[in-house]
Amino acid sequence: MRAVVQRVSRAKVSVDGVVTGAIGTGLLVYLGVGQGDGEGDLDYMVTKICGLRVFRDDKGQMNRSVVEVGGSILAVSQFTLHGDARKGRRPSFIHAMEPVAAEQMYHRFVARVIEVGISCATGVFGAMMDVESINDGPVTILLDSTKLF
Repeated sequence: MRAVVQRVSRAKVSVDGVVTGAIGTGLLVYLGVGQGDGEGDLDYMVTKICGLRVFRDDKGQMNRSVVEVGGSILAVSQFTLHGDARKGRRPSFIHAMEPVAAEQMYHRFVARVIEVGISCATGVFGAMMDVESINDGPVTILLDSTKLF
């Protein structure tokens, strides 16, 4: 499982001009589910993202999590995070999980974030989405449940 996590002052996602999810201060999470991802990968991502200390404390240091600042998460599914562009110019997506299972994993991620007590807005799985965000910092973190990076 892979994620691009951005600290934002606000973000929203729209499908066909209709806003499906929006947040103020929090994390915009682009989440990609790969072949072979399971409960361990899901646990890792939920724990890591909800506990990621990327928000400023009273001294201006990144020492606070989204939970500690009362922020929200906007979770957007993105299979292209498993794109492989090492050969040629057109990426291959053979390492992305098939859509039905990936959608179930995405929804389980959202449910687990909510269980932690964080408000979680979403896009629409598999839809063409327009995502708007104000990246605060900017702060952008790459995560991989297999710890490739």
